[in-house]
Amino acid sequence: MAVERPQLSDEVVAHLRDRIMSGELRPGERLRLEEVADQLGVSITPVREALLTLRGYDMVELQPRRGYVVAPLSRQDILDVFALQAHIAGDLAERIAERVTAAELAELTAAHRALRRAAQGRRPEIAELERLEFEFHRAGNRVAGARKLSWLLHWATRYTPARFLSTDPAWRAGMLTDHEALLAALAGHDAQAARAAMARHFTDGAERLVKHLDDLGIWA
Repeated sequence: MAVERPQLSDEVVAHLRDRIMSGELRPGERLRLEEVADQLGVSITPVREALLTLRGYDMVELQPRRGYVVAPLSRQDILDVFALQAHIAGDLAERIAERVTAAELAELTAAHRALRRAAQGRRPEIAELERLEFEFHRAGNRVAGARKLSWLLHWATRYTPARFLSTDPAWRAGMLTDHEALLAALAGHDAQAARAAMARHFTDGAERLVKHLDDLGIWA
């Protein structure tokens, strides 16, 4: 029997979310608890909990006599979600630019350098890359002093297939470029440039994801 770890259902949520949002699991596809549990080497309990969570995100539906299936996902859904992320993140970036101190900017720069080393390594460790990118943005959002707005962004980014994007070398290169543009804007306390850099960070992700799903023919 698999030994359950704390918050194991969160790991199952992240795994399934990435597969759904990247098109590996397609709208209407049935999700069998036993199969998911076997694939991940866990018991059915965290899988059932994860599916309940994903149902709350409208990523899966519970249908009579079929069980859980992947919920509908349109191209517009992707564009809407990323546009919302870009708008909220842009607001936060403006506030960061207006109030960031030299010490806080130094902290953000150090976080970016650690992320750059991880991203440019010969064989990047994807989980570590995701953690460092999250830490970079969290450090910036703390500077913004907008707790609820930061929480709304955190909620909206749950629809982002982080693993799919992180494994794309072109996305990693663009991410570093966007971060460097953001840091330059913050150093100059240029709120509009900070907003533009942050928004581009999210719209680039949307464009890459939509192209990927188009290539898969997920909406054909």
